[in-house]
Amino acid sequence: MAIVEETTLTAENRWMKLAHDVLAGARLSEEDGLAILRSNDDELLDLLSAAFAIRKRHFGKTVQLYQLMNAKSGLCPEDCGYCSQSKVSDAEIPKYNFLSRDKLMQGAEIAAERGVKTYCIVISARGPNEREMNAVETIVPEIKQKYDLKICACLGLLSQDQAERLKACGVDRVNHNVNTSKDYYEKICSTHTYEDRIETLSAVRNAGIELCSGGIVGMGETDLDVVRMANELRDLNVESIPVNFLNPIEGTPLHEQGRDLTPRRCLKILAMYRFANPASELRIAGGREIHLRSLQPLGLYAANSIFLGDYLTTSGQQAEDDYRMLEDLGFEVTKCDEAVVGQQPAS
Repeated sequence: MAIVEETTLTAENRWMKLAHDVLAGARLSEEDGLAILRSNDDELLDLLSAAFAIRKRHFGKTVQLYQLMNAKSGLCPEDCGYCSQSKVSDAEIPKYNFLSRDKLMQGAEIAAERGVKTYCIVISARGPNEREMNAVETIVPEIKQKYDLKICACLGLLSQDQAERLKACGVDRVNHNVNTSKDYYEKICSTHTYEDRIETLSAVRNAGIELCSGGIVGMGETDLDVVRMANELRDLNVESIPVNFLNPIEGTPLHEQGRDLTPRRCLKILAMYRFANPASELRIAGGREIHLRSLQPLGLYAANSIFLGDYLTTSGQQAEDDYRMLEDLGFEVTKCDEAVVGQQPAS
């Protein structure tokens, strides 16, 4: 596409031309991805307008809501530098083993009342042990039958057998983030590799489960790493992509990172991800409140999904504020492909 060479085009025209190329099936080049990230702030609204053209073609003005349940906190043997639950973290967080059935069902009830589409069950671990697998296999059918929620499971590294068991019990998606580019991965984790994560995603795909995989920006990576991660997710045909902006938690090795994440840069990153992955669900995930700040609504002109409520060990925006934001934008919250416009969160 090489838009950077078309100097005679206005900002509005060059980004819209790139959007049209993407909608026609062109792949985002590294050159164009870098041009988006490094574009002048004066072009930001033109860039978002072009990203919205792609978003609107595939998702209209709909927004998907997700809710996280941290089903097992802390106690993780991995050394991921960004994570407050890792073995190298001194962050003061709750630590507990797999939650009881009642607590997981209570979380599902809240999700259903809020009009959430997907309930995400997450554990901190290298991978699930047999007791944890059995717990997931037991609770998932019950949640789906009672609340008609989609289920996404985030359980760490999985074998092919484990992935097939998750499919059999009704899990709709498995989240396993690539986190960063292949080239940068060894800078953030040494206890497992990028290839280990790709093997898990392959097992999940082979089991017939949809993929949820994204990453974290602001960990010291280069612009090229950010672009390459976006394109690697395109190569994996990931259905759902959460984009996290590093929340630098005191006590983690990366607590000094993320200082370059201005709201404007975050918006350019979201736009670039939309250009790279035009038909994938794009979710503004952790860190949106602290890095996008007052510009959060603009992010939804590129993305079409958000987490509602709190994250794993950090607090999110109040659900009422998220609903008000979506209403002000004129966007429709949808659940299982049915609009629930104007639905208010449970008190």
